[in-house]
Amino acid sequence: MAEHVAIVGYGTAGQAAAVLLSHDGHRVEVFERAPQPGPVGAGFLLQPTGLHVLWTMGLLDDALVHGARIERLYGETTAGRAVMDMRYRELEPRLFGLGMQRGALFELLDAAWTTSRVLHAGVEVTHIDAERGWLRGADGRSHGPFDRIVVASGAASALRRQVAEPALDRPYPWGAQWCLVPQGDWRWPDELRQRYLRARRMAGLLPVGTRPGDPVPRLGFFWSLPVAALDAPADAARWRADVAAVWPEALERLHGIDAPAQLAAARYRDCVMRTWHRGRAIVIGDAAHAMSPQLGQGVNMALLDAVGLRDALRAAPDEALARFVARRRRHLLTYHRWSRWLTPLFQSDHDWAAACRDRLMHPLSRLPGGRGEMLRVLTGTRVGALGTLELPDAFLEALHAAAPARDTVAAMPAEKRA
Repeated sequence: MAEHVAIVGYGTAGQAAAVLLSHDGHRVEVFERAPQPGPVGAGFLLQPTGLHVLWTMGLLDDALVHGARIERLYGETTAGRAVMDMRYRELEPRLFGLGMQRGALFELLDAAWTTSRVLHAGVEVTHIDAERGWLRGADGRSHGPFDRIVVASGAASALRRQVAEPALDRPYPWGAQWCLVPQGDWRWPDELRQRYLRARRMAGLLPVGTRPGDPVPRLGFFWSLPVAALDAPADAARWRADVAAVWPEALERLHGIDAPAQLAAARYRDCVMRTWHRGRAIVIGDAAHAMSPQLGQGVNMALLDAVGLRDALRAAPDEALARFVARRRRHLLTYHRWSRWLTPLFQSDHDWAAACRDRLMHPLSRLPGGRGEMLRVLTGTRVGALGTLELPDAFLEALHAAAPARDTVAAMPAEKRA
């Protein structure tokens, strides 16, 4: 049965939900507080789970055109000691990740929303009547009634508490600065690379491909900092010296950028909802389950929420929503636990934690059981302690059809990949 659906927020979760629900015949209206909706953030790593959702939506080929295939995640200390070395093919030969610019995914999802498109830009929703299905904006105007209200207003959502009180909602004390830079002759075009100085400093570079209208392949640069330092006046010379002490090659990529002045700031939260829905309202995406970015799962989980919500509304909506939330919470519980465990190892003042990480993490990852578990967590396919989120063989074959790009990278001269 078709419903009249309001979606609050036009980030990844809101966009994907708008596309999927409108394609199912629902009448969708999106409310976005930004006058000109656009992406927030530099880039991210789409895991096989997120790629599977795009495949379900018919957007995988477009994503592969713009994204950068990532075969390996590698992290090391400033002394050159390997901390992390994970290769997708060791779990399943057809798997890989996809580095993407947020702008590229935003534009792909925006272009895909062609049915029942009603976008209210510049409307900040401040109040939700979950029982009757009404919204009220900051200007005092009311909108509705709606059969369903989908709250997808991001990690800092002020609306989730109007649906249900979170069990946990707190900011992380560490954040990051980020920007996009041209990829140029970067030596690792198919790898996420990170460099660590204990847990106090972390620099990373992720190939994120191109975006519509901009054919230049780019890298996403990120630099870890305590949140208190994000707003503090920065000494540019000192900042550059700090980055150079961790990773001189990363600093070289910032040539032509007024760093850190031109870098954007990112802040993170840890949020767990007691329940995701009440009355006609449901919370999805980061608004429902924000977490540390250590596992890079935010965008992937948002996409999984959107397709799960679509599937739930295809069944008996009231009963199906409870089942949908139960399934998603079981999946997410694994990732909340892992992100809370990993975050102090990479972003903290705990030198002892970093020392344990440097000595134990890579050796443990080489053990058959440990490696399989880490790869399952990395790809987003671990559910609970032993469960697995299965990926259809047809999807894996679609990824395999994109394999020639791997051969191109593998054929590069050794000195370019060393």
